[in-house]
Amino acid sequence: MRADPFDSRVPSQLVRSRTPGRPALQVEGVDKRFGRKEVLRGIDLSVWPGEVVGLVGENGCGKTTLLRICAGLAAPDRGTVRISGRLGYCPQQPGLFDRLTADEHLAYFGAGRGLARAEAVAEGRRILGSFGFPARERSVAGQLSGGTRQKLNLALALLGRPTVLLLDEPYQGFDHGVYVNFWDHVDSWRSAGQAILVVTHMLAEQDRVDRVVDLSMARGDGAG
Repeated sequence: MRADPFDSRVPSQLVRSRTPGRPALQVEGVDKRFGRKEVLRGIDLSVWPGEVVGLVGENGCGKTTLLRICAGLAAPDRGTVRISGRLGYCPQQPGLFDRLTADEHLAYFGAGRGLARAEAVAEGRRILGSFGFPARERSVAGQLSGGTRQKLNLALALLGRPTVLLLDEPYQGFDHGVYVNFWDHVDSWRSAGQAILVVTHMLAEQDRVDRVVDLSMARGDGAG
């Protein structure tokens, strides 16, 4: 793996924790083109258990594409992605079914994580409650506000306590209070040992992550 000139703020205790184990998420030499347009080239990136990495960069530099590749929703032209444990992915646009309620989403997505219906609904309601999702909300997803839909979108990614969290601007539509609360949750997920890769444009919040990777600068040189 190449040294990473784009990462910053690596705590000494985090560096020590890397010695005996391996990354929860490891990207090596990933290239991706769409027609003649090169989106990613030679990207190396590692995220360790108990680490939050902020992924930044100009529009069109491939942040969403990289997360989709890591989530297995797109194939790289070259390179590999390795994930240790269970994956949770929160896309920028909620992948919801307009005619299903929140509970029905929790049961459906929970089944994919191997959770029984009652377990998935109970865990999902707890997560949603921590985001201020209305406890008695029984509307179908198509009738929810944008911010409320995004809370459900994020809760689905968190079902089953994933080892690796891929978050693509997951706070879209949140009001200020819930946005601040989101970063408090990030701190707790880090403390629980989850590896978190989060796309963010909020420069003021980059002190809430352990490292920052600028993908627009990393193109061609890696970010591992």
